[in-house]
Amino acid sequence: MLALILAAASLLSAPEKLNVLNGTVAKAKHQGRDAVKLLIAKGKEHSDEDAMAIVPGTDFEDGILEVDVSGAPLPGHGPSAKGFVGLAFRVKDGENFELFYIRPVNGRVQDQAMRNHSTQYVSAPGYGWKKLREESPWVYESYVDLEPGKWTHLKIDVAGDKAQLYVNGARQPVLIVNDLKRGKSRGAIGLWTHSTTDAYFSNLKITPRPGSG
Repeated sequence: MLALILAAASLLSAPEKLNVLNGTVAKAKHQGRDAVKLLIAKGKEHSDEDAMAIVPGTDFEDGILEVDVSGAPLPGHGPSAKGFVGLAFRVKDGENFELFYIRPVNGRVQDQAMRNHSTQYVSAPGYGWKKLREESPWVYESYVDLEPGKWTHLKIDVAGDKAQLYVNGARQPVLIVNDLKRGKSRGAIGLWTHSTTDAYFSNLKITPRPGSG
């Protein structure tokens, strides 16, 4: 278990070892700390696509995932850019995964409905934010206080077909999912962002639950 925690941390200091899908990664300094910067592939800056950096050697089923993220809209994007950034888990490839992400811009807007869209769970394939929102309003997203461009600590507690998202050290989860759409599965961990986002990651920690691998 300790080896996996250390391996995850060391890989963020060597981003060239990450398996990047539809994007690029680089070492960076952000808000006074070392980080990994993840951007969409060149030429896709104004698309509605996302990028993922899969952490090699991770095969996660149940346990605790922690990471610090920072997301803010890239210059030149309109009001739909929210600073989307998050952490994928149980990744089989770029098309099959579970994901929690945040929309930092929504955290302090003067519109309660938009604030309620600050955090989001999605599952690929087949369960994007729009489908989940239309079919189950308010079930797979929630409000939490966020600021674009600031470091935000995410903790995800995964157990079987359930997961809970904690933000910035809160003792209570801000989002509870009792029916992960891919069921009980396992796979890699992936850093995730959207084409419109200036995204940074730091302090990745993976703690498998004993017996889950």
